[in-house]
Formats: sequence, C-alpha cells, structure tokens
Amino acid sequence: MRYNRPESNLMSKRFSDIMDEFFNDAVNARRDKFMPSIDISETETKFHISVELPGMKKDDININLENSRLTISGERRFQDKEDGKTYHRVETRYGSFNRSFQLPDNVDEESIEASYEDGLLNISIDKSEDKVKKQIKIS
Repeated sequence: MRYNRPESNLMSKRFSDIMDEFFNDAVNARRDKFMPSIDISETETKFHISVELPGMKKDDININLENSRLTISGERRFQDKEDGKTYHRVETRYGSFNRSFQLPDNVDEESIEASYEDGLLNISIDKSEDKVKKQIKIS
C-alpha cells in the first residue's frame, strides 16, 4: 500500500486558519479596551510623560489630577462608515483606556502642562524644590 503524504501547504493553511480564528476570538473579546504605550522620563527640573494615541482627537482625551494621582483616559472609536467596504483584518486597537500614575512628592502640581500633536500626548511636570526630600540628622 502506498502512502501519499498530504501537501504541507494544505496542512499549514488549515493550522494557520485555526490559529487565526483562536487569536482573533481572543482579541475581539478585548476589543472594547486598549492600552496605549507610555514613556516616562525625568530631567533635573521636570518629569515628562509621552503617550502614543494615534488617530485620536484631543477632545477624546482626559487628564485628571486627584490626590497626587495623574489619570489619563479616553476612547478611540472604530469608524466603519464606508458602504461596501469589507474588512478582512483589523489589527488596530480601539476602545476605552485608563492609565493612572502616582506622582512623586517632589512635583509642582500647578505646573502640569499637556500638548497633543501627531498622535503623541506630551505631559510635563516641574519638580518642586520646596518638596525635595532631605536627610534629617539625628542628634
């Protein structure tokens, strides 16, 4: 009896289809939320926060400060307005997001400034010399 090995393309395609369906279902279950990438850095005088929010309008972004906790939130909505257009793959993340950070003691909360350009939200916060931690000598 002769054994005919199935073509590897057929097997890999079927496996690929199975994996695509599995991962697409997992992603679709979480489609109502996304987590933007954030970079936090500091200089001698400031803290800098950069948030990647491509495709968003600045009116859809909220920045709040409460009890030294900075919260950045918003929502990026999927716009499917073209009639007759069929999507075969959507890898862009959509939905709401909420990121919070506890600010250090040495910040001047009144100095917080934010700007938004080309999908990048930049927040700068001055350090306060009055609140810098100091070593207390024990007598």
